[in-house]
Amino acid sequence: MSIPCYHCGLPVQHAGSFTAKVADENHEFCCFGCQTVCETIHNAGLQSFYLKTPEGEHLAPPPSLSAELASYDLDEVQSDYVDKLDDIRSIHLLVEGIHCAACVWLIEHSLAKQQGVVSAEVNLTSKRLRLKWDNRLTTLSTLLQALGRIGYAAVPFDPDTAEGALARRHRSLLYRMAFAGFAMMNMLWISIALYSGADQGEFKNWFHWISFLIATPTLLYAGYPFLRNALLGLRRRYLTMDLPIAIGAVTTYGYSTYVTITASALGHVYFDTVVNFLFVILVGRYLEAISKREALSATSRLLELQPKLATVMIDGLAKVVPIRAVKIGDLVLVKPGEKIPVDGVLTDGQSAVDESMLTGESLPVVKKNSDQVVAGSINGEGAFTVKVQQVLRNTALAKIVSLMEDAQASKAPIQCTADKIVPWFVVVTLTLAAATFIYWYQFDFEKALLAATSVLIITCPCAFGMATPMSVAVATGVAAHHGILIKQGAALEYLSKVTHFVFDKTGTLTEGKLRVVTVESFSVLSEDRLLMLAGAVEQHSQHGIAKAILAESAARDLTLSPITDFSSSAGQGVQASLNQQHVLLGTQSWLAELGFVFTDIVLNRIDSLEHQGISCVFMATEGQIVGLIGVADQLRPDAVSMINDLQQQGIAITVLSGDKQAVVGAITAELGDIQRQAEVLPKDKADVVRALQNQGVIVAMVGDGVNDAPALIQADVGIALASGTDVSIESADIVLSHNELRKVTEARRLASRTLSTIRQNIVLSISYNIIMVPLAMMGLVNPLIAAITMPISSLLVIGNAARIKRLFKG
Repeated sequence: MSIPCYHCGLPVQHAGSFTAKVADENHEFCCFGCQTVCETIHNAGLQSFYLKTPEGEHLAPPPSLSAELASYDLDEVQSDYVDKLDDIRSIHLLVEGIHCAACVWLIEHSLAKQQGVVSAEVNLTSKRLRLKWDNRLTTLSTLLQALGRIGYAAVPFDPDTAEGALARRHRSLLYRMAFAGFAMMNMLWISIALYSGADQGEFKNWFHWISFLIATPTLLYAGYPFLRNALLGLRRRYLTMDLPIAIGAVTTYGYSTYVTITASALGHVYFDTVVNFLFVILVGRYLEAISKREALSATSRLLELQPKLATVMIDGLAKVVPIRAVKIGDLVLVKPGEKIPVDGVLTDGQSAVDESMLTGESLPVVKKNSDQVVAGSINGEGAFTVKVQQVLRNTALAKIVSLMEDAQASKAPIQCTADKIVPWFVVVTLTLAAATFIYWYQFDFEKALLAATSVLIITCPCAFGMATPMSVAVATGVAAHHGILIKQGAALEYLSKVTHFVFDKTGTLTEGKLRVVTVESFSVLSEDRLLMLAGAVEQHSQHGIAKAILAESAARDLTLSPITDFSSSAGQGVQASLNQQHVLLGTQSWLAELGFVFTDIVLNRIDSLEHQGISCVFMATEGQIVGLIGVADQLRPDAVSMINDLQQQGIAITVLSGDKQAVVGAITAELGDIQRQAEVLPKDKADVVRALQNQGVIVAMVGDGVNDAPALIQADVGIALASGTDVSIESADIVLSHNELRKVTEARRLASRTLSTIRQNIVLSISYNIIMVPLAMMGLVNPLIAAITMPISSLLVIGNAARIKRLFKG
């Protein structure tokens, strides 16, 4: 793992980095990017420094180094890793050494005490830390040094770093496991000899010394992680879950060593027990690591979609460069079969592109000049050139991954409760082990030793600590793969308890593709003249009705005149002046408030159209209503089945719309027995949600994430439908990137399954301890059996969490 820079905390690269002496100690700094000479020399007390070549050689710095150093900026270095270069910054760090819930508690509580830390959230399953701090009060390097003081090393997370760290961790586990396994096989022959009667003969001490020689390097090498973490915890006055294992191993080893050295005729040696349970625990941890990786396969697949290299066109020549070297505005060549490395717009060529990961569309989409493409999608048989618009953390793919990372780092309320229990596990374990030893000591010292060791080994909060984060990690990973982007783990828990769904009508339950179905004049104006005036007034508006009117105007080849004095009233209408004529276009209620009179003929026509599901907007000029334009929308194909599915689960449904009651009733007639609230302005939707909450119901709001933002925020769970590239809707807790309503019911089922799995996992982990700890205290479980059963509980939790993936296979 790269050494963190002493100043900024980012990984030190060999090329261009340097070693400096600060306060009589040598420290590593990264490629000049972390400080200026003034700050270093005058504030950090820099005494001497040496450049480091790619080969690792140290060279004296050139005289011009001061100017070169001063030209770099810490923000420029951190920009590739932190979310935003603001005063409040956050970063995802990969932390080495995390293996149990006690580690999570230790890191979070230690960092929380540091000045300037806003939040520190550790994900046990991915061994990652999401750190948020106030850059005005502290620096990243200070926080990483604080992390190092409690025994953990961290570097900024990226998929390559994570994969490399994971491979090293697995390799280290394999080596230690293999060493312990080899020692165990050799100890087996000695144990057979001793149990067969050699413990009574002249070779007894000889066998004991051989066991000692085998067990000693096994404890020091295979048991090193347990010993190291236990000592680091004690040094920092924290009790880690490696402490009971270390105490059990060292105590048993120490007693056996005493018997061997003194050649006692009364005592027995238990070197085989030490070696055996170390081997079994290492096997368990390795199996846990493999199981976690498999359970989180959906998350890994998303991370793997981002290509590491890109082919950039420079002066007409293609050059392959790392993706981090690509800049906005570069031209990137995408060859047949390659993954697109950036977000951008096609400038040359065309091809069919597979965007199923983002949009859910199974068929490839043909892309040609001026079309948008997104990173992670797969090119077909053609080749094309893309002008880069977004790279790395700003691409749509990166935003999806970021949402998933945030969700996995967040904690559901049920996990917060579990976290309060974990710190007491070690204290309870040591207390129970001590009580067991004291009780059995009055009968048999060796029995007391083995029983206490079994209690130390068998009591572990790992399964309990993983019960929630493992389930949330699996759920968010598989959900993201199917277009359900969950921002917070808490959203899953709340969604599973929702009793009332509120839907926005336009653009959510309906397709949101309004079209003009009728243009009717109540004056001397022709239909085309009426539509031209409406199009001119609406040309600066982004409302769905405006888009429908402009589309119809374009279809009739109408020329729109320029306008002045444009103004808009949200959810009511627009007005503007053109050719000395003031024109208003809006709802019946708005124009009535302004004093315009609707005749009986007009009112009868309005009633007829609205009962057909046609919404009417009216044009007024020169003091009278001169015509109407009817627009219509239709339900999404999956709206009826989705509503029926929710109602079968006993969930109440409310539809909100700004349309008239007759229009809402006509369009949603197929949805059956639901509550409908018409003529609700965007600003009033949050009040409707709040009124439902005041009745004691848990409310989920489903909208488009724009006009519905206040209601999405007010709801217990906000769900937004979005296109495949628009995944950063701030107001929503869950974003449905495939823009399909059936994902609402899938998200609800996923939430229920996840919460059920969390509860099952908690029951599994607690039941394990309730059953096994008393057996160990009674002396019915030896250390080897304890070592076997301890990882089994964790494997059961991981396996049960992995079952969540089956939800999308049915």
